[in-house]
Amino acid sequence: MNLPNHIAIIMDGNGRWAKERGASRVKGHEKGAQVVNEIVREAARIGIKWLTLYAFSSENWKRPKYEISFLMRLLNKYLIREEAEIMGNNIRFATIGRTGDFPKKTQELIKQLKDKSSSNTGLTLCLALNYGARSEIVDAVKKICENDVDLKTVNEETIKRYFYDPDMPDPDLLIRTGGEYRLSNFLLYQMAYTEFYITPTYWPDFTIGHFHKAIEEFNQRERRFGGIK
Repeated sequence: MNLPNHIAIIMDGNGRWAKERGASRVKGHEKGAQVVNEIVREAARIGIKWLTLYAFSSENWKRPKYEISFLMRLLNKYLIREEAEIMGNNIRFATIGRTGDFPKKTQELIKQLKDKSSSNTGLTLCLALNYGARSEIVDAVKKICENDVDLKTVNEETIKRYFYDPDMPDPDLLIRTGGEYRLSNFLLYQMAYTEFYITPTYWPDFTIGHFHKAIEEFNQRERRFGGIK
């Protein structure tokens, strides 16, 4: 099987999953966090090089305060609890987004895990945290201006060098759960030629089997990158 080098996932449907069960939205997030563990472990096992998860968008601050507080606590627990798993599976931990807006404790835990796993050579697990693609482009343009880059030399590679993670390859495959057909301000620049896989399955119900099905369908696509075959 031809594995995608980089898989990006929009993990949608936690709230609807909980609502259909008469539970609060936070129960959906709890179950969704368990699925994250399973998919990350499987991605590392089969040899995926990059896995980027849309964990918290810049628009998510509009949600109720109790839900945001829960998500911050859930993230902190993940960063602490999964450290051994990440190190044991040779996973490098990375983030993209304006994480400086997060609580100090969360920022410290992110930095600690990044530093500790920086020499790992297996899967790169990248969490998009307080991320918005338009913000990323704006921030890149600001950095270019601040560094007095000669505008005549600016090209696509220049823009990428000033993104949150310049070493991130463009995603080969985007998986979106929950059945919605939109990008929701996620990696807009990087997904020019990404293959999309949309499933109605809510993220809390997404299994390793679903993950492999997405990869199998990816293998059936003919990628032309704007050319003709």
